[in-house]
Amino acid sequence: MRNLLAFGAAMVLTATPALADFEPVREESIFRALVEGRELRRLGVRLQVLPEGEITGRGFGMSVGGQWEGRNGYFCRTLEFGQSGDPYNCQLVLRDGNTLRFISDQGQGDQADLRIR
Repeated sequence: MRNLLAFGAAMVLTATPALADFEPVREESIFRALVEGRELRRLGVRLQVLPEGEITGRGFGMSVGGQWEGRNGYFCRTLEFGQSGDPYNCQLVLRDGNTLRFISDQGQGDQADLRIR
């Protein structure tokens, strides 16, 4: 449980640019083009979102894995890290340049910004 809380706390932003700077990424084809062959990074987190529906990477020294799919304009995923995990959640994805903002609970929950590299 401690790993889950630490990972979750690190992924939530404390200060973010204004929402007006971000545009929704609702089309799965556009999302795939943005992340294919690239890495998503954020302070201690490095992830790849693979076209086959897998998520792989590392976060704060732990392996991270999961599954994803595009559903009704949302990025829906599960995550496993360390001995913990995050249940299935559909997230709104927004883009500002090379930054993707993921907002849980279909845009109503916590958010995290990751840089496309």
